[in-house]
Amino acid sequence: MKKYVILAVIVVIVNLLESFLLPTGGVYADSLSYFEIAADLPTPVTDLFPLGYPIFLRAFFEVFKDYFWAYKLLNVSMLMTVFLFSYFKKFFFRETVLLFMGKTLLFVMAIAISEGPFLFLMYFLIYFFYQILTSNSFKYRDVVFASLLMVLMFVVRYSGIYVYLGISLFALYMLLKSKDRKRVTTLFSFLLISGVGIASYLAFNYISFGSFTGEDLRGQPHEILGISVLRGVLGTVNAINPYIGLKPASNSMFSIGFQFVLMLVDVAILLYFLKYFKKSKNTTASYFHMLLWTIAGVYAICLFVSSLAQQIEEMNTRMQAAVNVCLFFSFLILFFQTGKSDKIIVRLSCFFFCFGVLYSLKSPESYFENRKQIEPQMSMFIDKEYSFNNESNKREMTTYYIPIIKKTFQYRHTGGQAGDTKQSIIGTINPKIKWLKFDTVQDKSKVLYTSEIVLDGSQ
Repeated sequence: MKKYVILAVIVVIVNLLESFLLPTGGVYADSLSYFEIAADLPTPVTDLFPLGYPIFLRAFFEVFKDYFWAYKLLNVSMLMTVFLFSYFKKFFFRETVLLFMGKTLLFVMAIAISEGPFLFLMYFLIYFFYQILTSNSFKYRDVVFASLLMVLMFVVRYSGIYVYLGISLFALYMLLKSKDRKRVTTLFSFLLISGVGIASYLAFNYISFGSFTGEDLRGQPHEILGISVLRGVLGTVNAINPYIGLKPASNSMFSIGFQFVLMLVDVAILLYFLKYFKKSKNTTASYFHMLLWTIAGVYAICLFVSSLAQQIEEMNTRMQAAVNVCLFFSFLILFFQTGKSDKIIVRLSCFFFCFGVLYSLKSPESYFENRKQIEPQMSMFIDKEYSFNNESNKREMTTYYIPIIKKTFQYRHTGGQAGDTKQSIIGTINPKIKWLKFDTVQDKSKVLYTSEIVLDGSQ
């Protein structure tokens, strides 16, 4: 157990330090939207994103007076809470540490996105459902706590409704197949309580903003292209993979071919996971694992369909994070129950943990140095109300050298572009400056263009 305690400490330290070497400090476009909503509290002006994550951010901002440190210390606090809870409650501590070393939680807990608190809440939702579905002495308060967590998950991310739908489908299965009336009644009590909570939040949105989930702010759906559907399918299937989540932005034959090869690996992993899942049918936790797989399946399908119907980000590690957590956690629990040696899985986890960190820092750059350059310049733009990246057409290439074949190649990373870096840091320093996706503001004097900001190496 000692080695898992050490690994947990390493995960927390890496999570704290990793984004210091990212050019934006782990702050991206969606992060700025959350910062803006947090800065507007207690009078938010949009329901495009739910209020849960901005409320968390604002609470930490009131203590640290900086949104970068607010999100960083929020993430670290969530990590420490999970590890301490798992350790002292003896709730699959080994499995929890390895879960957080996988690609999904390594990624989402290191940057400023709502998936962090979403999965944090989901972890505790899983805990309470484990009590409900495996313990003969579970208490009704477990149902109440699970219901509150479900509502909070929806208030953090609207996609929480897909978790609710997954649990609903599982409850229907239990109603038809299970003879355990107490647990069936418990599940429907959960659905009723959390359903009322979710409906209440939707009603609040409609009364306050005139829409349920900001659907009137998302614009018209894009044309559904074959290549977009293909990339969406590949991204969804990759949610199975606990360690590898590489998704090139290019649509070249090489890129798509690479993702097809990765999909074969993903399918092989799914079949391996299924082998362990089938063994769970003979255990007292069979319904618990069935619930996790049901949530994963419903969430993956619903989010993929939603991506085709709405203007949301294409399927990737971040978007399908809940799927990966459910499947990987189920596998880890079942794996350790077999009594097999953990040497291989620990070494595999350590290797890919290091790979994931090094991959994210493939072009390390000091966030604090970038901020140090930009912060003094902000005093010249106190009258600006919007920011716009007018340098997006610049193609900044990173050159890599492969020593074995003594060749170099260039690649344009979607992150780390100078305009994006400037806009992210602008929004971190002053979230009241609203970032624009398109330069549509008529009065240009109110817009801070990224080209007006000087950042060494970006000119």
